Amino acid sequence: MIKIIKGFTLVEMLVAIAIVGVLYSMAMPSYERYVDRADVAAAVVDIDTISQAITRFWAESETYPDDLADVGMEQLTDPWDKTYYYTNIANVKGKGKLRKDKNLVPINSDFDLYSAGKDGETVGPLTSQKSKDDVVRASNGGFIGLAEDF
Repeated sequence: MIKIIKGFTLVEMLVAIAIVGVLYSMAMPSYERYVDRADVAAAVVDIDTISQAITRFWAESETYPDDLADVGMEQLTDPWDKTYYYTNIANVKGKGKLRKDKNLVPINSDFDLYSAGKDGETVGPLTSQKSKDDVVRASNGGFIGLAEDF
């Protein structure tokens, strides 16, 4: 008696692999957007926490700190493993180093606090392509989120 071995044909295997590939290509962009949104949300929470520490520092000393080390936040990194940027506006001469909106008006009058975002690149105006993914504090803390949403 001859024993018959049952299995998949090459065509059936190729069809199964193609279906898995299509499902993967549809699911991956959605997952990446989810991860990006989660990273931005984490940066928003961090910026809010740092902002509160800076505000407490100001309430105690009536001056803003020179850097994040003064409020014990110098070791905190954003979700993309980069340090947060902080600028005490009182220490800036002119408006060249300040973050600016589409009308080139500074977005804060007390201090700038932001993350360079996923690409790690940033420039002053929020409308620049390099700054669109930055997570910024604007309107003196009235807005914290993606620069492209401000």
